[in-house]
Amino acid sequence: MTAQAFPLQWPKNRPRTASEYRKRARFSKVERVAGVNGGSWLRQKDISVFDAVKRIIAEADRIGARGLVVSSNLELRNDGLPRSNQREPADPGACVYFDLAGKPRAMPCDTYDTVAGNIAAIAAHIEATRAIERHGVATVAEMFEGFMALPAPGAKKAWWEVMRLDRNSSREQIEARYRTLAKSRHPDAGGSQEAMTELNQARQEALTQ
Repeated sequence: MTAQAFPLQWPKNRPRTASEYRKRARFSKVERVAGVNGGSWLRQKDISVFDAVKRIIAEADRIGARGLVVSSNLELRNDGLPRSNQREPADPGACVYFDLAGKPRAMPCDTYDTVAGNIAAIAAHIEATRAIERHGVATVAEMFEGFMALPAPGAKKAWWEVMRLDRNSSREQIEARYRTLAKSRHPDAGGSQEAMTELNQARQEALTQ
C-alpha cells in the first residue's frame, strides 16, 4: 500500500465534511502542574498533535497494524509523523493508513476542527473497536472491513505529464518545476489534496527513474 503523509491523502471513496459542520474537538489530556510549597494540581488541556499521534501509534500497535502512516496537512518530523506547534491548516482532516491482517486499511476523519482532534478521534474509534471485540462476535480485522483502502479510479498519468516536463529532464529541472507547481497546487494555496498528492508522487517517480 502506498500512502502519503503530507499533504493529506484523503480516500477518494470517502465524502468530506463541510467546514461549517465540523465540531470543536473535545479530546483532552490531564497533566500535573507543580504548585507552591511543593504541592501540585491537575490541569486538563486540549490534546496536542504530539499526544494525538502517541495515541494512534499505541492503538495501532495494540491491534497488530503494520506500516502506519498518519496523513494530514501538517508538515512532518524527521520520523515522518506530523509535527506539533504549527498553525492549524485550512483543511484539518486526517487519515490513518496501515495494513491489518494482510490488507490495506484507511481510516479518515474530518469531523473536528483540528488535526489533533481528528487523529485522536481515529485512535478513540480503534480503542472502542477493541472493546467490542471482547464480546467474541467479530475480530478487529473483521470489524475493519469497512475501512479498506481502495485504489483511485482511472488511469494514472506519467510523471512528465503531471509536471509538464520532457521525460529526459534533469534533476534540477524537476525540482524547479516541482517548487513552481507546488505553489498553486498545495491546499493552503488554493489547490487540492488530490492535485498535491499527484504532484508529490510524480516528483518521487521522476527522481527515482
